[in-house]
Amino acid sequence: MSDPRTATGTHFRDEDWYGEELGAVRFVDCTFTDVDLSEATTTGAMFERCTFHGGRFNASTHTASAFVGCDFRRTSFFDATLDGCKLVGSSFAECALRPLTVSGGSWLSVTIRGTNLSRLDLAGVDLREADLSMSDLTLTSLARARLDRAVLRQANLDRTDLRGASLDGVDLSTAVLRMTRLDLAGGVLLAELHGADVDTSA
Repeated sequence: MSDPRTATGTHFRDEDWYGEELGAVRFVDCTFTDVDLSEATTTGAMFERCTFHGGRFNASTHTASAFVGCDFRRTSFFDATLDGCKLVGSSFAECALRPLTVSGGSWLSVTIRGTNLSRLDLAGVDLREADLSMSDLTLTSLARARLDRAVLRQANLDRTDLRGASLDGVDLSTAVLRMTRLDLAGGVLLAELHGADVDTSA
C-alpha cells in the first residue's frame, strides 16, 4: 500500500495497514471492516461513500484528505490528526474521537450524535448544518467555527468557547449551557431565544 491506489466497491476486511504512507489514494463505495490504519498517513486522499466498521485510525495523520459521505461505526481516531480535511456529509456512531488534533477543514453536514467531544480544539472548523445533538462539548473550543444551522439539541456546552462563532439558525435554547463563553453577538442571540427584546443601539 505504499503507492497510490484506486478502488471502487471493494470490501477490505481485517487488513493491516499500520504505518502505511497511503498518499493520494482514492476509494469509492468501499467497505473497511476492522482495518488497522494506525499511524498511517494520507495526503490529498479521497474516500467517497465508504463504510468503516470497527478498525483504527489511531495516531494517523491526514492532510488535505476527504472523507465525503462516509459512515464510521465503532471506529477509533485516538490521537489522530486531521489537517485541512473535508468530512462533508459523513456520520460517526460509537466512535472514539478524542484526543484528536484538528486544523481547519470542512465538516459540513456531519452527524456526530451523543459523542464525547470534550476538550477538542475545533476552532475555525466549518460545521454548518452539523448534527451534534446530545454530544459532550465540555471545554471544547468552537471559537470562530461556522455553526450556521447546526443542531445542538441537548448538547453539553459546559464552558464551551463559542466566541466569534457564526450561529445563524442555531437554537441554543435546547442545549445545556453552563458558563458557556459567548461574544456579544452570541449573547444577544441567546437572550432573544429566551424572549428578550435586545436593543444594541442603547
